[in-house]
Amino acid sequence: MTTITANFTANTANPANIATVNFVVCQLCALLSAFWFRLFLHPSKTSPFIRHVVATLLGLYFALFCFGWYALHFLVQSGLTYGIMILTGVEHMHKYCLLVALSYLSLCQITRVYVFDYGMYSADFTGPMMVITQKITSLAFEIHDGKHNIGVVNQYVCVFRRMPSLLEYFSYNCNFMGILAGPTSSYNDYIAFIEGDPRRHRDSEADRKSKLRQSEPSPNVEVVRKVATSFFCLLVFLSVCKVFPVERNIDDDFIATMPFYAQVVYLYLSMLTTRPKYYFVWTLADAINNAAGFGFNGYGDDGSPRWDLISNLRILNIELATSFKVFLDNWNIQTAHWLKRVCYERCPYHPTAATFILSAMWHGAYPGYYLTFLTGIVITLAARAVRHNVRPYFLHSPTHKLVYDVITWAATQIAICYTVVPFVLLSVGPSIKFYRSWYFCLHIGCVLLAVALPVKPRHLRLKDQQKNLLREPVQHQIKFVSYKLTTAVQ
Repeated sequence: MTTITANFTANTANPANIATVNFVVCQLCALLSAFWFRLFLHPSKTSPFIRHVVATLLGLYFALFCFGWYALHFLVQSGLTYGIMILTGVEHMHKYCLLVALSYLSLCQITRVYVFDYGMYSADFTGPMMVITQKITSLAFEIHDGKHNIGVVNQYVCVFRRMPSLLEYFSYNCNFMGILAGPTSSYNDYIAFIEGDPRRHRDSEADRKSKLRQSEPSPNVEVVRKVATSFFCLLVFLSVCKVFPVERNIDDDFIATMPFYAQVVYLYLSMLTTRPKYYFVWTLADAINNAAGFGFNGYGDDGSPRWDLISNLRILNIELATSFKVFLDNWNIQTAHWLKRVCYERCPYHPTAATFILSAMWHGAYPGYYLTFLTGIVITLAARAVRHNVRPYFLHSPTHKLVYDVITWAATQIAICYTVVPFVLLSVGPSIKFYRSWYFCLHIGCVLLAVALPVKPRHLRLKDQQKNLLREPVQHQIKFVSYKLTTAVQ
């Protein structure tokens, strides 16, 4: 009994464990607050002003509870960029906000990692700042696009045509639903939720007139499902994370004694067991937003309400992904949307490389992050080349397609694990040791594939798409005239 008590005391005294407990407690309190917020501060019962004030104050309280006075960085970062939005004007605000928000985030990350001792921090306060950086830059780009009428750049309904008030701005960045774990959302979506009409800028005129679309569905069933899923993932993580430690992939005895196929299997299992903690955090965060009434995304074909507007992952799609792109499209979805909006769709040349580099800078100062995202560039290019050149040969029969899917699933899972190992190991030495034990085989193979299999650059593909769009109306007119002439002759 004494031993158990001693172990419990030692574990709870660990700053990392205390931080984890604080995070989970705050998220559970946020979940309860979200139900209260939806029921007692519903838009039909109170004004948007009250909803903004309450959401902001609760968010700052949870942030102070988890991070102490380091939470003031959230206000400083938001305040600096709000001033930039006012002073620089619409033409350049998106560039300056991206530069300042990302620089401030990077400064905090570098200071936390390289200047101060890890033991000084009970939790990583830069995690919420990463989400705030996304929100700041998303809003700046939305205002810029709204003023310049380029809202169809990314096929999202996310343009905004006025400067938000200071209260609206802090509510968007620091509300209690997303202050600890996000996810990022469009400012338009958030304001529509606060004001009580979440689909007003997304539904068509016919949908807005439809009684079905005007009804407000209850999120309770979806919240229960997501909370149950999140805690199941937490249970899985706590059960298996220590059974397959990632560090064993670079153990000298393991590398020397295990055959290569066993190393491949162990790599997959060790990385597979790291993912449930992300599933837990993001699914619980999604449930909190849904409990407050945020995240409604219309109705499915069967008439059931969809609560996936700001969902951050699709677990089955991740685990069954048959391509690198499918995996990335279903993992950290809102961050992928943000990267696409602010970088990929606006970068005329080498958008893939630029997007991965921006993602590495946003994630933090550990060298392992950069090794992961630099590796991701070559694997993405190789996967794209294979898909464009090889996949068409397997689409002629269901059997061939199944064979292709099985092979690409295995290749995708191993490629993802190979890429992400430095992300978990963090340091250069262990990461290079792992890649050396694999003889850099995926790096070399992917470079050869990307060079050998031609893929048309993105800006040329976009030009072709634009030409095809211009041709379609002309072709329709020609067919219509031909039909009329034929009818007249008959």
